[in-house]
Formats: sequence, structure tokens, C-alpha cells
Amino acid sequence: MAKRAIISDIHSNLEGLQAVLADIREQGISEIYCLGDIVGYGPNPCECIDLVMQCTVCLLGNHDQGALFDPEGFNSGAERAIFWTRSQLENSHGNPRDSARRWDFLGELPRNVRENGFLFVHGSARNPLNEYVFPEDIYNQRKMEKIYSLIERHCFQGHTHVPGVFTQSLRFHTPDELNYEYKLGDEKTMVNVGSVGQPRDGDSRACYVVLEDDVVRFRRVPYNLDETIRKIYETPELDNFLGDRLREGR
Repeated sequence: MAKRAIISDIHSNLEGLQAVLADIREQGISEIYCLGDIVGYGPNPCECIDLVMQCTVCLLGNHDQGALFDPEGFNSGAERAIFWTRSQLENSHGNPRDSARRWDFLGELPRNVRENGFLFVHGSARNPLNEYVFPEDIYNQRKMEKIYSLIERHCFQGHTHVPGVFTQSLRFHTPDELNYEYKLGDEKTMVNVGSVGQPRDGDSRACYVVLEDDVVRFRRVPYNLDETIRKIYETPELDNFLGDRLREGR
């Protein structure tokens, strides 16, 4: 299997994305899978879409769909951010061709990709766009069994912004507990790759995974989050809270 990077939940955080792409390049990796939520929350949706267009595979996330259509189930801050994101995509700094190119890209994104027993989604195998699988769901046996029944071998996902490995034996392992490395075996697993642009596991560094020969390695990458926060503060349509949480990794 070719060495590949799997990223997710960029959320218009250009500084986070640039730092992660640089880290990927330094490892000589050219194959990048993006699990969606390119936009939403952050201050640079157009620039992030332009960079993600270079990925080998990209999936649709719920915030990407919210920008395309009407956001459903979003809190007020997320909803305001997605409407502002839509205005940025529509304006595209006065270049209608760039605007059309970005809209077309988002509009053609698939909801899942299957390859040799591997499933790639944004949310879950059962609901690729919107279902959250949280660490505490290991105590919800019925939910987990239904999701695992749709997974042939291993599933890579994002959406919660909390990285780690779920096993079919109903356990959840954080990257720290795994020493940032997990070897995929016969047991079915769900691997949450974490978030590039808005981690929520108490670590403010961008997170993604590298997959090579059935070995998953979690990577944490520091970036200039002060610059991202400054841009959020300077955008009236984006709540300051969306910047504050970057510093806390929440």
C-alpha cells in the first residue's frame, strides 16, 4: 500500500492546513485523502478549497454541504459562519471563474470512498455526512454494532475532531495511549484522524494521520494559531469564540 496522509476538518484554517501540508511534504508523501469539512468556522475558506483541490481524494463534509445548501442542525455561531463562508465563495474577490471553480469542486464531492476493505467517510459508515461517533459511544453497544456491520475492515473518519482508534471490541484508544501508532489487524476498527483546523481533544496542534502498510501514525503539527485567531477576531460575522477555542483545543 502506498504511503498516504489522511486529513479532515480543516474548517477554513489556512495556517493549520499549510503547516500540515508542509509536514506531509517533508515525509515525501504525495497521496493525500481529505475527509471533508474544508470550510466553516474559520477565516480562509477560498484559500483552503484551492489547496485541498490538489488532494488525491476529497469527501463532502456537513459544513461543505451547509455552504452548498442550507445548514441544518447548526448552532447559531456555526450557522453565521457558514453564511459568511457562502458570501466569500460567491464573491471570490471579484473573479467569477474562481468562484465557479470552487462551487463546482464542492458540488461534485462524494460522500464516501471504498478501497480494498477500507472505507473513508466524514461522519460514520451509517451516515457519512452527519453522524458523530464519540469516544463515549463505546458504551452504546447497539449503535456501534450497527455501524460496524457496514464496515468491511477499517473505516477512517473525522467530524468529532477527536482523534483515536475505536475497536470492534468496544474500546477507544487515544493517540497518547497508543504512543501515536496503531497496527491494523483482523479486528474491525474505526480510526478518527482528528482535525487539521480545530482540534477538540485538549491539544491545540493540528492533527492528521499517515497510513502505511496497515500502520496508522498520528501526527501533531504546531502552527501559527495566533494569526488565525486574529483574522477571526477581525471578521465581525465570525464569533470570537471560534478563535478562542483554537487556543484551548476544544
